[in-house]
Amino acid sequence: MQGYQQEKIWDPVTRLWHWVLMLAVSIGWSFGKYMSFDNVQWHFYLGYLVLGLMLFRLLWGFIGPSPVRFPALLPTPAGLLTYLRQVGQRKPSGTPGHNPLGSISVMLMLISITAQAVTGLFIVSDDFFESGPLASYVSEATVNRLTWWHHLNSDFILVLVVLHVGAILFYLLWKKENLVKPMITGWKWVKRNSGKQS
Repeated sequence: MQGYQQEKIWDPVTRLWHWVLMLAVSIGWSFGKYMSFDNVQWHFYLGYLVLGLMLFRLLWGFIGPSPVRFPALLPTPAGLLTYLRQVGQRKPSGTPGHNPLGSISVMLMLISITAQAVTGLFIVSDDFFESGPLASYVSEATVNRLTWWHHLNSDFILVLVVLHVGAILFYLLWKKENLVKPMITGWKWVKRNSGKQS
């Protein structure tokens, strides 16, 4: 593409983490929404896996490659406004790493998924005689409140996922920019002389 060049943006660790998290959250969410005696234990196991993945991402946000570090996920107000003015243009954004809107989306997902995994440690499922490993260390009122937040946040995560997929389709169909392929291969079309900024 004229005015663009391919750059290796996403490292193998980040790409593997992304796809494992996607599978764990998707299956865990399904098991939680349609819980039965056959899958309730797997819902908890997947929650532990997600918590481990989020702890790793916290560490990776400080020591990983520059596109995945937390400073790269914090767009400036000016950068966000500039991007919003041109987001409707029918051409690839060509940003190295996440664009400003993508950065906000990623931060919201990281926060909500982490909250989901943490609250899951305290929930009690009376219908299936299961409870999180930390439920016995807090009051019943706290358990009820965290269980309520766990259920509410699961719907919020669904909204974020739908928006995420919708954004991917918008970029693919309208802006002619494939955001999935770089997360598979690591290579992304980037504007020439764009610099390493979100």
